[in-house]
Amino acid sequence: MKYNFNDIEKKWQNYWSEHQTFKASNTSEKPKYYVLDMFPYPSGAGLHVGHPLGYIASDIYARYKRHKGFNVLHPQGYDSFGLPAEQYAIQTGQHPAITTETNIKTYRRQLDQIGFSFDWSREVRTSNPEYYKWTQWIFIQLFESYYCNDEDKARPISELISVFEIEGNSKINAACDDDVETFTAEDWKHFSSEEQQNILLQYRLTYLAETEVNWCPALGTVLANDEIVNGVSERGGHPVIRKKMTQWSMRISAYAERLLQGLETIDWTDSLKESQRNWIGRSVGASVTFNVIPNANCYSERSEESNAIEVFTTRPDTIFGVSFMTLAPEHELVSQITTSEQKAEVEAYIEATAKRSERDRMADVKTISGVFTGAYAEHPFTKKPIPIWIGDYVLAGYGTGAVMSVPCGDQRDYDFAKHFNIEIPNIFEGVDISEEAFASKDNVKIANSDFLNGMNYKKATKRAIYELEQLGQGEGKTNYRLRDAVFSRQRYWGEPFPVYYVNGKPKMIDAKYLPIVLPEVEKYLPTEEGEPPLGRAEVWAWCTKTNKVVSNEMLKQVQHDENECHSELDSESHNDNGVYPLELNTMPGWAGSSWYMFRYMEEAANRGEAFASEDALKYWENVDLYIGGSEHATGHLLYSRFWVKFLNDRGFVGVDEPFKKLINQGMILGTSAFVYRVNERQDVFLSKTTVDDFHDSEKHEEVLKRIQDVSGTNTPTFTKIHVDVNFVNSSDELDISKFRNWRPEFKHAKFIDDIVVVERDVEKMSKSKYNVVNPDHICEQYGADSLRLYEMFLGPLEQAKPWNTAGITGVHGFLKKLWKLYIDDNGLKVNDAEPSKDNLKTLHKTIKKVEEDIENFSFNTSVSTFMIAVNELTAQKCTSKAILEPLLILISPYAPHIAEELWEQLGNSESISTAAFPVFEEKHLVESSKKYPISFNGKMRFTLELPLDMSKEDIEKTVMAHEKTIAQLDGRTPKKVIVVPGKIVNIVG
Repeated sequence: MKYNFNDIEKKWQNYWSEHQTFKASNTSEKPKYYVLDMFPYPSGAGLHVGHPLGYIASDIYARYKRHKGFNVLHPQGYDSFGLPAEQYAIQTGQHPAITTETNIKTYRRQLDQIGFSFDWSREVRTSNPEYYKWTQWIFIQLFESYYCNDEDKARPISELISVFEIEGNSKINAACDDDVETFTAEDWKHFSSEEQQNILLQYRLTYLAETEVNWCPALGTVLANDEIVNGVSERGGHPVIRKKMTQWSMRISAYAERLLQGLETIDWTDSLKESQRNWIGRSVGASVTFNVIPNANCYSERSEESNAIEVFTTRPDTIFGVSFMTLAPEHELVSQITTSEQKAEVEAYIEATAKRSERDRMADVKTISGVFTGAYAEHPFTKKPIPIWIGDYVLAGYGTGAVMSVPCGDQRDYDFAKHFNIEIPNIFEGVDISEEAFASKDNVKIANSDFLNGMNYKKATKRAIYELEQLGQGEGKTNYRLRDAVFSRQRYWGEPFPVYYVNGKPKMIDAKYLPIVLPEVEKYLPTEEGEPPLGRAEVWAWCTKTNKVVSNEMLKQVQHDENECHSELDSESHNDNGVYPLELNTMPGWAGSSWYMFRYMEEAANRGEAFASEDALKYWENVDLYIGGSEHATGHLLYSRFWVKFLNDRGFVGVDEPFKKLINQGMILGTSAFVYRVNERQDVFLSKTTVDDFHDSEKHEEVLKRIQDVSGTNTPTFTKIHVDVNFVNSSDELDISKFRNWRPEFKHAKFIDDIVVVERDVEKMSKSKYNVVNPDHICEQYGADSLRLYEMFLGPLEQAKPWNTAGITGVHGFLKKLWKLYIDDNGLKVNDAEPSKDNLKTLHKTIKKVEEDIENFSFNTSVSTFMIAVNELTAQKCTSKAILEPLLILISPYAPHIAEELWEQLGNSESISTAAFPVFEEKHLVESSKKYPISFNGKMRFTLELPLDMSKEDIEKTVMAHEKTIAQLDGRTPKKVIVVPGKIVNIVG
């Protein structure tokens, strides 16, 4: 009976689907275990062999936990909103929903054929209105909440309004904008509705604000920092500039300290935790105010109020070393303080800076650039004028967007001052400040600093803060690098905001009317006026009387003056039909992925009036094991933690961390293939071996002549180009015919060689490098079980490892050998024979090792253990069901299809997934005998197995009576017999 893996795998995939084998229950009495993968974005290219790595690992663990008696939830779904589908829609005119559905079908087919134990009954798609209804609902809850610093949690905004009505805001300790003015209860009552809404926006956890954003003109949208690589968009490689826009933002900064402290409670890798700590960036220091010296020569028209620059510093002890200030080019004061003489130079610098991403500016430590504003600030203590510069190494969104520059205490400030010939005062006792010997001054005493002289870092810091507080120009402060998250995207394919505008002020649509579904648009590009794609929608206005989305025709036009016509966005008083504009932006990709783990908790049939029922949330709590890429450390993972803490504050969930344990799988790298091209003739190609020979002095002339004959060039040079790995065989030989048919420019390609050997190199698996291996082909040729085993066998889960299709033959051969252990040409050969001691030893050492490996996520060593076990049992000619049945359970998490088939062949009627994991018994590994080497005059002649508990005397008697000993002595009497129990026997003489 042959191992027909294709038939077997299809059979069991159908069985699992029909019987809903992996459907989880919310009412089980078993202990729960929730395993989750970072859910995929369904791209048009489908899966390559690198994608399933984490899924296979999580599937092994989920199957293992079922064997260990747990009620396992292992769901899957799709992060189905996003820019790629929209870009495809722009190019083709096809609605993103259509391409997304097509891509999902491909992904589902591919995932199913690899044999994952997903509970597909709980599938979610972020682009499904029934799903994003609850994303919109969470947004409303954030809008209706503020962060109370006294309670250190989010509270309903209605409570804040109640306090305003009774006592104003003077005693409010809440996370809010920096420019909130103090008012009394009487003031509050006399504020207009619009003024009250403006004040509340300064406290809400999601709010509208003008912020610096990464604007990509080519894509027509704002990009997050993690969507930008080397100053261009990750998608398409388009230029990105900094631009001010009114955007929805999330007040994640309110949660900075809790996000930091929460890291101590979860089982994540140290490197991932450190990434989040660095991103949050907690710093302890002081806030210092520098007053700008009035200058009548400033070019801006501004009020007579004096300007002040606030800076945050972790080294207030160095305040006497300040010799200049540096503002971010985007700082709001730049336009107000710049003198007329410096105006042109400053504006040119600001324009140039706008073309550089924040990430580039942070990473660039070598380039020194800046412009003097012409303005000066007054030193708080010395009252000396300090020149104010702008420099792109200071970022508007970090801290206050301004730094007090201390060139004797900071390398970058030193380099800047040196470059622009700015004074460099030395305030450190006994330290020579020079470019060659720049070092930390933490342990050096302060000098030349008035009241700080002779103090070390700690004492000087305390004293400086005290003196600043006495002047009213500073205070001790803890600062965070974490900025509020921009939450608007100028895209079509994303969650619509449940927001309409009255008098330009946002109003939330009542939750009972959700979801607000994406409208149809003619094109998916921004409008000619620069509005987001939803600006093209013809039915995109909100009627407050019918509580429905209605035609834009119902928006009345009101003439405000003879030159300008405005929509009812500007005037509520004239709007008597209750129709108002809806928000034109959509939510970012991380909106739907910040809470999806809770949606899976509810069985699909019960998903009704909540994102998940209280019972489901209480039962599953949070994710026990989460597997995904480390690239999401400061994006999805941080935002999700923020949202879960908020939902917990408001009582919507019972946990404040989404993922207990997190593992980052490594990357499977592709083995790229390259062919060499003659630069002087773009249509002439040659083998790697020929290029090698060309550079060999002995073979050079012969090879050069061959190249000359084909290319006509006397001094050829070469460039290697990627070729599709699917055109290359296992001997690294290129299929020339396939190459010529690949692309039009290669149709008439000429080759120096009849056999073209390609060059190989290991790179990231990517379509652009043509080194993608399709799992469909692997499953068809070798089977899903071979794919699963091979991906685990490649190396430790967390490490990057190269893919080599040729290597899969080894694990495929192992599966054939496993099959033969159970079945031969005559059928099943397993029987009820009593297992031998060796059989039991092999089984139990395998149980012990595999259980340890799975618990430690060392899946690669388990595969080796299986191979050893099958080899040993084959050599032992084991046919005992008592051994071979539990062996299948051990293997089934890794190779479930073959395990299910052989399990059924053994006479079991239920799926192997219901079987209990074998129990390790130490006694089978305890050695009861020893194989002694029997030596004569120090030379080992034979071995003899004897009980370990045999006495020294009995060992000697048994050895001396053995026929091989008698033959070896040939009648001689030995001088002595040396016996070391448990080790050796040596007969001397």
